[in-house]
Amino acid sequence: MVYAGPARARRRLREPGGLRGIGRRRPRHAGRRRVDRRAVSAGSASSGSAPLTGRALVAGAAEGAVLYSSEPLSFWGGYDAETGEIIDRRHPLTGRTGAGRIMAIPATRGSSTTTAVLLEAIRRGTAPAAFLTRGPDTFLALAAIVAAQLYHRAPPVIALAAEDFEVLRRMSRARVEPAGTVRVR
Repeated sequence: MVYAGPARARRRLREPGGLRGIGRRRPRHAGRRRVDRRAVSAGSASSGSAPLTGRALVAGAAEGAVLYSSEPLSFWGGYDAETGEIIDRRHPLTGRTGAGRIMAIPATRGSSTTTAVLLEAIRRGTAPAAFLTRGPDTFLALAAIVAAQLYHRAPPVIALAAEDFEVLRRMSRARVEPAGTVRVR
């Protein structure tokens, strides 16, 4: 069993991306919102689809083309900070440029070196305009927070529920608002 201190901290660990005790299954309804798939499909066909609401780990506004992947990305050796190109040969987005785009990845893969690579990309102006993740990602959030302090600019980092993250697969553009709302087209 994993213990995280006070009850409040234990609840936070059950959020998407958090730790759970070994052998204990989360109830199917816990932390999930029912989504009518037909409504999502119908809404996404028009430009007036319902906005997605996420948790703003780093608040900010951005707009751009969505670069979506269902696979986590390692920034250390997987993202070229000089050009903004994804260079991980085993990743589905290899050869694509993340610079200036709304990057939708479920999480980062690897360690704290993600923060260093992303900081360099932010400094050079080759970082994505925003990050949309499936649950909280501490390495992306840390890079954005430090960049805001050092360079006075940072990409927003928004944690979405799994159902909302999957909606991004079919979207070509998104606008991120400071409160964590994502409007997609």
